[in-house]
Amino acid sequence: MDGIERIRGMSGAERETTARVSIVGSDLGDRVYSVMTTAFAVCIPLLLIAIAIEIGRAAWPALHQFGFGFLTSSEWDVPAGKYGAAPAIFGTIVSSFIALLIATPLALGVAIFLSEFAPRWLQQPVAFLVDLLAAIPSVVYGLWGIFVMIPLLREDVVPFLRDTLHLGATPFFAGPAYGPSMLAAGIILAIMALPYISAVSREVLRAVPRSQREAALALGATRWEVIRDAVIPNARSGIIGGVILGLGRALGETMAVTMVIGNRAEISSSLLAPGYTMASLIANEFSEATSDMHLSALMAVGAVLFVITIIVNAIARWLVWSVSVRNEA
Repeated sequence: MDGIERIRGMSGAERETTARVSIVGSDLGDRVYSVMTTAFAVCIPLLLIAIAIEIGRAAWPALHQFGFGFLTSSEWDVPAGKYGAAPAIFGTIVSSFIALLIATPLALGVAIFLSEFAPRWLQQPVAFLVDLLAAIPSVVYGLWGIFVMIPLLREDVVPFLRDTLHLGATPFFAGPAYGPSMLAAGIILAIMALPYISAVSREVLRAVPRSQREAALALGATRWEVIRDAVIPNARSGIIGGVILGLGRALGETMAVTMVIGNRAEISSSLLAPGYTMASLIANEFSEATSDMHLSALMAVGAVLFVITIIVNAIARWLVWSVSVRNEA
């Protein structure tokens, strides 16, 4: 009892230190286990640093030759030895934006339903089915896109948008609708990003203290007002973190996007026009690259994608951490 009372009197940091010393120092097996887990934990950051160094080293010749123009030029002419990544960067950003535009409200609606309205017996099955979307191989999404989604877009959705909603007069839906397009890639990415956004949003909504809901209800708020004014504001940072994680998923997707985007290195304002993303550019040309500069240019595209993905994921982790700390306080 004395030991328990002494532990109860410790601060959180003192308890953690005491537990760590008692676990590490009690047995040889514990010490070996501690060393092994520490080595595994150190290996991951070292692997990340090694990947960054290797990509940077391989990309340096192209970045050194073309400079900042590599990011702004639209000319990707392999025989002429001219490389500009602007169409791929543009395609990556636009397709990811379309994906978030479609996936975010859907995922947030699913998260609110599961955390606030769904009966207990329905929560786990629906959450499992939504999370299962993340386990489907991307090539399956690509095949579904080619044989189901693209014909549907070409024959039903695009005529409806143009003729019924009169969006054909806008530059976003101008030109012929061949099928493979930026819009098709954005829809595929939305389906693939949805489970990530939904899962994170669901958890942060559940993490909102029950007292927040009870206080709002005690003031006479309706159920919708509780969600809108008490739950969502408390979970805002975490929801944004989930959206950014979904963005990271959309930025890095390769196979499914390559199969439906059309793979044309041009910048067009029309969502019905074919496009290119950084990932699809690398996937299409890496096996055919024979010159050193072509390989270096592709690695430079990979370096740009790597930096963007790291920044996006770092922001997402920070936002999720900040909402957790605030709720604990």
